[in-house]
Amino acid sequence: MLRGKDILSMVQFSKQELNLIMNTAASYERRVKNNDYIDDMDGQVVACLFFEPSTRTRLSFESAANRLDARVINVIGADSSSTAKGESLEDTIRVVDGYIDVIVIRHSIIGSAQIAADNAVHPVINAGDGSNQHPTQSLVDIYTIRKEKGTLNGHTVTFLGDLKYGRTVHSLGYFMTLYGNKMIFVSPKALCMPEELTADFRSRGADIEETENLEEALAKSDIVYVTRIQKERFADSEEYNRLKGSYIIDRNTIARAKKGITVLHPLPRVDEIATDVDDYEGAAYFRQANNGMYVRMALLSLVSGSV
Repeated sequence: MLRGKDILSMVQFSKQELNLIMNTAASYERRVKNNDYIDDMDGQVVACLFFEPSTRTRLSFESAANRLDARVINVIGADSSSTAKGESLEDTIRVVDGYIDVIVIRHSIIGSAQIAADNAVHPVINAGDGSNQHPTQSLVDIYTIRKEKGTLNGHTVTFLGDLKYGRTVHSLGYFMTLYGNKMIFVSPKALCMPEELTADFRSRGADIEETENLEEALAKSDIVYVTRIQKERFADSEEYNRLKGSYIIDRNTIARAKKGITVLHPLPRVDEIATDVDDYEGAAYFRQANNGMYVRMALLSLVSGSV
């Protein structure tokens, strides 16, 4: 179903494809935990082109490829490739495409993943293109929600923090709409969800509430998806310093929230979730990060046609 396809945006998926990805990820999770030998991508090569900093996404993709018995080649940072010499992204992709079976790319330019897909014969997976989309993170998010809550339907989900530049919430919003979940957007006015995205979600039937009152939102939420204020997205450091720390989740916040609320975060965190939340039973963000490898194993094997 996904063989040879690019993974660029959340809007491309049908529920049938999402179920295939989730079920394949669950199968790989069982096999890894059983210490099974997995050679589904034996003999294949995966290029991880990370022109923008990353820890979890890059390492989980590399771990996923290694778990599948594939080989990995890397570009880590723009300075480590010929783009530092002025080579265009198009030319870089055309060259790399001759070496590999799957390309994974993260880049600061919005639309960079589409540029890569337009210039590659092999499948391209978007690992984050500027402030636009981060589809594989959102696939990890819904896999985590399914594991934590037992279903993807019927939840009230609060998105908290940087909703303007936060590509993870831009992507996840489409999935929450697809599965009929209510969304509450909580952010400083300067960092609210872009109007065009909110309008798009609503045109797809989404039930959306926008507020600056975190306590009221959490009192009726099953899940809170927390994002950091992203310093690297601000041209004005004074604006960043004014907005950082606008909302903080701590144990007192959890105590006043809806019982059993699940706390998610794509990581890294700065100060938006206090460390006293880490031992709360519903704090799922480290489990969420660990789930990344299984989902990315599923994506690599499916687009390469290995399963």
